[in-house]
Amino acid sequence: MIKTFYVSFLFSSIVIFSQTKAKIVAVKDGDTVVALLANNKQETLRLADVDCPENKQAFGKNAKQFTSSQVFGKNITFYRVKKDRYKRTVAKIFYDNEKYLSAEIIKSGFGWWYHQYSKNTDLKTYESQARAKKIGLWSDKKAISPWDFRKSKRKKKVS
Repeated sequence: MIKTFYVSFLFSSIVIFSQTKAKIVAVKDGDTVVALLANNKQETLRLADVDCPENKQAFGKNAKQFTSSQVFGKNITFYRVKKDRYKRTVAKIFYDNEKYLSAEIIKSGFGWWYHQYSKNTDLKTYESQARAKKIGLWSDKKAISPWDFRKSKRKKKVS
């Protein structure tokens, strides 16, 4: 019983202490933002669970604009998940009374559920609903996932 209490306390402490408050001062693309931390340092945050079209891809600018309309200039709370291969912080961002930014992007049809890196199956449901309603990028019958788009660009460079 004491061991269970200790593990529960330790886990809840980690969750509580791992949240960070910041203000979004830049939006690089649909799934990457820059946060200004309390110590006046900036940190680039790559959104967890979602992959948005690249800037040069169809709907890339729309995804960036959507993300900007949701969080630019706003105070947010985020949770660091890990660092990606580009040394960006992968983060879960919450804003406006606990809206989860990645979920809002997917619901609005401006991103894919990043199933290779996410276990959040609610996001799969949101994507399916957006697809069915042909919202955002789903209005394009030839929508290409960002990971396939990036792969095709790499192949062209090799050729």
